[in-house]
Amino acid sequence: MAEKEKKHYRFGLVGKDIEYSFSRGYFSEKFKNLELSNHSYENFDLSEISEISKIIHENNNLYGLNVTIPYKEDIIPFLTKLNTEAKKIGAVNTIKFQDNELIGFNTDAYGFQKSIEPHLKNHHKKALILGSGGASKAVSYVFTQLDIAYKIVSRKPKKGQLTYEDLNKVLKEYQIIVNCTPLGTHPEIDRKPQIPYHLLTPNHLLFDLIYNPAKTAFLLEGESQGASICNGNQMLQFQAEKSWEIWTNTASS
Repeated sequence: MAEKEKKHYRFGLVGKDIEYSFSRGYFSEKFKNLELSNHSYENFDLSEISEISKIIHENNNLYGLNVTIPYKEDIIPFLTKLNTEAKKIGAVNTIKFQDNELIGFNTDAYGFQKSIEPHLKNHHKKALILGSGGASKAVSYVFTQLDIAYKIVSRKPKKGQLTYEDLNKVLKEYQIIVNCTPLGTHPEIDRKPQIPYHLLTPNHLLFDLIYNPAKTAFLLEGESQGASICNGNQMLQFQAEKSWEIWTNTASS
């Protein structure tokens, strides 16, 4: 037992400009509460994704990583394999180190579904997803599972996607709006996606994946129009717990 206690289990977050991150504080507190003094969680702030190779090869006591903006898609070529759900989504936010393999998972989808479901009403049939990055892919996957039609809104739309200018025509029909862009994140809290907020109604539900601040400019505009609002804090907690569930078998083996 004493020998096992000496083993150090390291976990961390891969991203860019992530000093603000939720994950390090959350898991550090979790390890403290569970009295896991031989567990630690740290940030790996990368200027480009290729730096991940050095981290993986120089840290042989790493047991799991989370991945955040902007690397949820770019990380995939560095992994040994993806689990079924991550493969379908096309984005990874959790990596498990097991038997010399790096296995990619997506717990964003789980976290988003668990946090948005209590807010959905019968009239919420169609959704707009603002942004087209890795987080957007997880949200799209969830809406498919929930049989909710959706459109992705992008500044550089691909075929079948909408521009922000298109929203004047469709906002009445699409009553769920999910912000998957970083606009409004602390410290730039005055920024917000450019949608026609004056067309929002109490039938609309605005969900922001951002958690800091608790009410982004996007959510405040929605609230002022009577729309229901929800931030990303619960989603982050759900996805973090799912990540821990995935890692636990590795860390305890």
